[in-house]
Amino acid sequence: MISLLLFGCFALLLIIRVPVAISLGLSSALALIYSGKVSSTYIAQGLVTSIDSFPLMAVPFFILAGDLMGQGGLSRRLLNVANVFFGRYTGGLAIIAVVTCMFFAAISGSGPATVAAIGGLLLPAMTKAGYDKGYSVGLIASAGSIGIIIPPSIPMIIYAVSANVSITQMFLAGIIPGLLIGVGLIITAYMKARKEGYKGSEKRYSATEIWQTIWDAKWALLVPVIILGGIYGGVFTPTEAAAVGVIYGFVVGVFVHKELKWSDLYRLIAGSALTSATVIVIVGTATIFGRMLAIERIPFMIADYIVQLTDSPILILLLINVLLLFVGMFMETLAAIIILVPILLPVVTAVGIDPVHFGIVIIVNLAIGMVTPPVGVNLFVGSRVGETSLEKSIVGAIPFIIAMLLVLLLITYVPWLSLFPLSLVG
Repeated sequence: MISLLLFGCFALLLIIRVPVAISLGLSSALALIYSGKVSSTYIAQGLVTSIDSFPLMAVPFFILAGDLMGQGGLSRRLLNVANVFFGRYTGGLAIIAVVTCMFFAAISGSGPATVAAIGGLLLPAMTKAGYDKGYSVGLIASAGSIGIIIPPSIPMIIYAVSANVSITQMFLAGIIPGLLIGVGLIITAYMKARKEGYKGSEKRYSATEIWQTIWDAKWALLVPVIILGGIYGGVFTPTEAAAVGVIYGFVVGVFVHKELKWSDLYRLIAGSALTSATVIVIVGTATIFGRMLAIERIPFMIADYIVQLTDSPILILLLINVLLLFVGMFMETLAAIIILVPILLPVVTAVGIDPVHFGIVIIVNLAIGMVTPPVGVNLFVGSRVGETSLEKSIVGAIPFIIAMLLVLLLITYVPWLSLFPLSLVG
């Protein structure tokens, strides 16, 4: 009865469009009061203890770092570099969109932030070049989801905390899957461009112009080297790396490129604080929800049921992929991770699946969820930036969603793709 109340109340609140964080908190509170197993003060204590975590401090820092670097001109310079190398090919602007999103993913750690930053720069140019708006938005929304796969990644931090695994290992494991999804999107964009007749730029760059463009973007190109190199080299922790990213973005934007004005800082900090607060509230209420599941032993019952149904790792991963893709259509990424990890992790570890590899499977599934309606946060951001309807954006994203699903199957059943980088660093 308590389980029915917990899930029923949560589903009802979502249907009437109550924010996810509030839905999680209210349904947990009602189930807690009805059960009477613990004091109502457990909710307040849980909200505090769930966010009292040093690794979670990286989340607001990475959000602010991404905002500072986007406003400071780094994303535009990455776009210029991509244009020099890929602009002349068929569907050049589409390929540029994917490549730039992959680079910016190593800066922001957020899917919607990547879509907003790159879409704001590239969508007008794609429209002017004759690209269909729905196709353009669908592409950038899909490419923006790489923002949570290529490190640094905010959802990876949340998973690492929930599953008690190393954040550094998760970051390493996300490199090859993120690159594979990028390659899959580039191939799909190229094939679609050939079919639709989207030509590349006729301009050819001299060696001097190429070097000048790269040199102008050197500070942007150094960001992944500094942040990821510092983490993997043991110079600083992921949380400290996020703080370094904030300082780096501020210094480069204000004093080097001089495109980040002092008057912009309040707006950027306020916006980042609002986003961070939303994330932290979701983490807190989702943790309470997860603890209620644990009190009712729901994760253990589901784990036992799945293991009794089949003990084949192949079938278990297939069932979990279907579940995650469905959940990603309706639930916010961070909330889904915190709720589902305690339920699913015992199942996969029982059949010998590595928790780091499983974390990548979860992240990729939920990345696809960012471009699948009805939640599809990347599609909402992209359609707003591109000034087109959500329906056209969904249709435009379909070929890219299919490509991402094919790569997901490869990542799921070839653990080496995720775990190989870990073996290089011991």
